[in-house]
Amino acid sequence: MNNSLLSFRRHTGFTLLELLVVLVILGLLVGYVAPKYFAQLGKSEVKTARAQIGALEKALDQYRLDVGHYPTSEQGLPALNAAPAGESRWAGPYLQKTVPHDPWGRPYIFKAPGEHGDFDLFSLGKDGQPGGSDDNVDIVNW
Repeated sequence: MNNSLLSFRRHTGFTLLELLVVLVILGLLVGYVAPKYFAQLGKSEVKTARAQIGALEKALDQYRLDVGHYPTSEQGLPALNAAPAGESRWAGPYLQKTVPHDPWGRPYIFKAPGEHGDFDLFSLGKDGQPGGSDDNVDIVNW
C-alpha cells in the first residue's frame, strides 16, 4: 500500500515539457483566432456607420416633410434636435437622442445642398481621410 501511494504521487503533476506543449497550442489558437476577430470588429464599425447614416437620412426626410426643405450646411445635423432660428414649421425633435458621432468618434459630415443629391451625409471612415478601403472606406449616403 505504501508503494502504490508513492507511485501515485509521482504521476500527479505536469512536467515542464507538457506545460510548454499546452502553451504552444494556446499560442497557435490565439494567433489564428485573433486576426479573424479583429477583422470582424472593423466590419461591424462600418455596418454601424451605414445604419446610423440610414437613420439620419430618415430623420432628415421627416424634417423636410415638415419644414419644406432640408437643413442648410450651416444649420447642420443639430437642426434635427433643436429648431433652427426662423423655422416656424419645425415639429421635432426628429431624433430621440442627440446626433451620434461615427463609430470612430468623429461627427458625420453634412452638406446641403450636396454634390451628389439634395444633401451629402458621410463619414471618412477609420482613418478620417477621403478615400480608402476596408476599415478606412468612406461611408456615404449616395
